[in-house]
Amino acid sequence: MKKLLLSALVCAAVSASPAMAEDTIKLKVIGQPLATGLIQKNKEQPFFETLAEKTGLPLKVNYKPLDTTGIKDVEQLRVLKSGMFDLVSLRMSQISRDEPTILGLDLVGLSPDFAQGRQVADAYKETVDKRLQERFNTKLLGVWPFGPQVMFCNHPIESLSDVKGLKVRVYDQNLAQFVESVGGIPVPIGFGDVHQSLALGVIECAITGPSSANSAGWPEVTTHVLPLGFQMALNGYGINLKAWNKLTPDQQVTLQTAFDGLIDEIWAYSEELFEDAGRCNVGGAPCTTGNKFDLVEVPVTEQDLSIVANTVKEVSFPTWAEVCNKTNPECASDWKRDVGAIAGM
Repeated sequence: MKKLLLSALVCAAVSASPAMAEDTIKLKVIGQPLATGLIQKNKEQPFFETLAEKTGLPLKVNYKPLDTTGIKDVEQLRVLKSGMFDLVSLRMSQISRDEPTILGLDLVGLSPDFAQGRQVADAYKETVDKRLQERFNTKLLGVWPFGPQVMFCNHPIESLSDVKGLKVRVYDQNLAQFVESVGGIPVPIGFGDVHQSLALGVIECAITGPSSANSAGWPEVTTHVLPLGFQMALNGYGINLKAWNKLTPDQQVTLQTAFDGLIDEIWAYSEELFEDAGRCNVGGAPCTTGNKFDLVEVPVTEQDLSIVANTVKEVSFPTWAEVCNKTNPECASDWKRDVGAIAGM
């Protein structure tokens, strides 16, 4: 009788194993803030809402935009490491305070256009992934851009040099140091608070992408836009390693393939939005993705272009490397190995 019972239990355990592999895997996901606009709305959220169906994986995804969670963007890596959420749409510049290595993806002046931005992201993402796995128990699934970050002002300007003495909203330390180098006063402000800060005169200028600015209504409270790209505003997707390791090797390949497809889509869509929103903000046509405004478009001078082009060597790389090497001694050498040739260094 005992032998029969033991045999039955073993059979039950064996037959349960395949079913267990198909047990529902719950993923708690933080997305980009709603306030950032169309990439979040039209690409990211639909991707997560249909992820189980598209991949055939036994996933139950609970997706929440960042600005509905009460969590700040600077806290994202801590949230991932703790396991409070399983997967996060990472705002790279903001989380670089916790891991300076990340900022090597998007130094001021490093990526003047989408093509170079993609080169940099592809060359450096493995170095970032390794660091995130070691320090934050997080795997990097991919990197994508909001696109070139430009300057909006509620104060008349005719060139970059006119920001001297003006308070400028920034979102990371590298950008802050650049603004200081051209005579501006950097003020770190979260994206959701910028509109009010501009309206109240807390700041005179702010930097973001044309599409995000359009979606958030910045042209309502500004008068001028300087379409000079400072950074690419790279973002990424990070998954807690515990959640990743719940997947079988085949499931991991399937999930990574899905994210690779999303990343490619966003790179293309981001460029489309950048060009269209640039026209929308100054009353140009066609304007199909945003609201029309009538900002003054400040001509970009050769001197402005030269200042930004020289920034990597003269300001952004040296100041970042000094900070990064303190916590990661190989930081600067890894970056030069991966990105130096692309940056002309």
